This record gives sequence, structure tokens and C-alpha cells, in this order.
Amino acid sequence: MTAPQRPVRRRVVLSERRGARRVRTRVEVAEQTEFGEALIGGLIRAQLGLALRVGLVSIALLCALPVLLRTGSIGSMTVLGIRLPWLLLGGAVYPLLFLLGRTYVHLAERNEQDFLELAED
Repeated sequence: MTAPQRPVRRRVVLSERRGARRVRTRVEVAEQTEFGEALIGGLIRAQLGLALRVGLVSIALLCALPVLLRTGSIGSMTVLGIRLPWLLLGGAVYPLLFLLGRTYVHLAERNEQDFLELAED
């Protein structure tokens, strides 16, 4: 009797390669060649700059709110029996922080997409 034949192994490829440059750039990034280090360094600088800008904006807005409430006539106003500073500090700060966080994530993803496009070119 003969032994059952094994099926021939086939390689499954999920996407077609578009060129050798794309593979070479990824290899340069993975092996941390001089070009790969420059690409990664640019991404790190872009992400750091973005984080610092968003952080400074959030600190400026959060620090300006108590100063505005203390110096202006807003500090003595009441809405529905609750003083306006409490409403602003307890309610308006969280949507502001949420919007800042969403903006940061969107811009960080855009930086990463730009990096990937640059690496593929």
C-alpha cells in the first residue's frame, strides 16, 4: 500500500508587494540604519512637539479659568441657585479636557500616518 500523499504547501499572501523600496525602508527602520534612525527621530520629535503644545494649551486654559473667575464679575453670578464658578469648574472642565484629548489623538494618528507614508515612499 502506498502512503497517503501530503497536500502541497502553498504560501498565502494577504497583499501584493508593490516594490522593493517599501520593503527596504521597513528593513532600514527595523535594523535602525542611519536613514531609519532619521525617520524614527522625526516621528519622535513630531509626537513630542504635539504633546508639548497640547499640554501647554491645556495648562493655559485650566490656569486661566480660576484667574478669570477671581477677577471678573463672573465669580459672583449664580445659575439655578449654584454659583457659576462651581458649575464651570465642575462641569465645563471635563468636556474641555475630552476635546483636548480627542484632538491630541487625532493629530498623533495623523503624525503616524505621515510617517508611514514617508516610509513607504
